[in-house]
Amino acid sequence: MKIEQISVFLENKAGRLASLASSLGDMGINIRAISLADTSDFGIVRMIVNDTAGAREVLKDRGFTVSLTEVIAVEIPDKPGALANLLGFIEEAELNVEYIYGPTGSIRENAVLILRFDDLNKAIEALSAHGVSILKSSEVLNL
Repeated sequence: MKIEQISVFLENKAGRLASLASSLGDMGINIRAISLADTSDFGIVRMIVNDTAGAREVLKDRGFTVSLTEVIAVEIPDKPGALANLLGFIEEAELNVEYIYGPTGSIRENAVLILRFDDLNKAIEALSAHGVSILKSSEVLNL
């Protein structure tokens, strides 16, 4: 149920994100979810890709700073209040969400969210107890 995510540190200058995307595209690596957060000096791109090892290798070879982390993907109804319900379960379990973002697609007409927690195992247990559907890596990669 845990999914490997690639994080890439980018200088905040024109062309760096395009270079990252073309590096992956040239190798046939497909981005299934992506998030970019920036400061005045650098950005952090977080991605779920169809070939984590290949992406890591090609990006390192092209001079990018890359790290791997584990996240989970959850499925929630695509309707008003669904995120609030999910966050209520998270608050009840006293979990801290480090960040959240969405993928490039949906599943069974439901929204999908990628989440990183300070305690991933506790999050999986708490969300599962509330009937939240936690997706497998293969489901996210097939969005």
